[in-house]
Amino acid sequence: MSKKSVLAAVLLAIISTSAFAKSTLTLYTSQPNEDAQMTVSAFEKAHPDIEVKWIRDGTTRLTARLQAELAAGGAAPDVLLIADSVTMESLKQQNLLAAYISPQATRFDAQLYDKEGYYYGTKLITTGIAYHSKAPVKPTSWQDLLKPELKNMTTLPSPLYSGAAQIHQATLMNDPALGWQYYEKLKENGAMLQSGNGAVVSAIASGSKAYGVLVDYMAIREKAKGAPIEFVFPKEGVSIVTEPVAMMKNAKNPQAAKAFIDFVLSDEGQKLVLQQGYLPADANLPVPAGFPPRDSIKLMPFDAAKALADTEANKKRFADLFGNR
Repeated sequence: MSKKSVLAAVLLAIISTSAFAKSTLTLYTSQPNEDAQMTVSAFEKAHPDIEVKWIRDGTTRLTARLQAELAAGGAAPDVLLIADSVTMESLKQQNLLAAYISPQATRFDAQLYDKEGYYYGTKLITTGIAYHSKAPVKPTSWQDLLKPELKNMTTLPSPLYSGAAQIHQATLMNDPALGWQYYEKLKENGAMLQSGNGAVVSAIASGSKAYGVLVDYMAIREKAKGAPIEFVFPKEGVSIVTEPVAMMKNAKNPQAAKAFIDFVLSDEGQKLVLQQGYLPADANLPVPAGFPPRDSIKLMPFDAAKALADTEANKKRFADLFGNR
């Protein structure tokens, strides 16, 4: 083979390799492992030129890891997909996120994303009332948990431990008919604290407690498995955790990060949320099996910036009331 032929073959190989080379996107997510794998696989199928390297952990641990990496000057992720908007608001205020106006956001309620484009809610995980199927009262309102005949029968997750419970508490603070007086009355009526939502669903399903403050999908999934548990969306409304997505300010692959944000907000990405058994953020899509019609679910207003500002004061007051659990 001539030198020209060898050179041509080498150049062809280089060009071919470059044509099929993938860019890498680093994702930090708090999604359950199965959901995270589904999300990543679907994104990679839609974007075969991007390979996703992802790390899964709880939001609190991921945030601590991120802060440690940034302090040490180490590598950081390109994109975050974590539990709550309060954490995202904190990262925004620390100037760690990059604004991106996704063209997909026009289909979403303005309450579900940051108006400047720093983070976008991808689903609705609501907190309502779960109860044992043999409970004496079928609740329809948050106020029902204060009835004397329900004394010592209610349990709730701690906002000192659970992010969803923390957001639920902050949401109730903005309702003049609820607020701190509601938590004080719950305590007076013998409500017992659990660490997180998992302990609440176990207490109700086992019959040790008849009622509980709980995230929707846990109760609905347990009922589908045959557990004696029901779930109601109270008439006053429900608080929401939106599992927002955001791009880091120093993302090494911002184009891939933008593609990921667009994907999870797209019709395909939102249908994946539905398939995973959650309420999609896109109100045009149906609800998962076991959920009531979407128009019967009232969402309570929530201000992530105010919740962040009030976090420490709320935690202290809650600990003073219920104990530091």
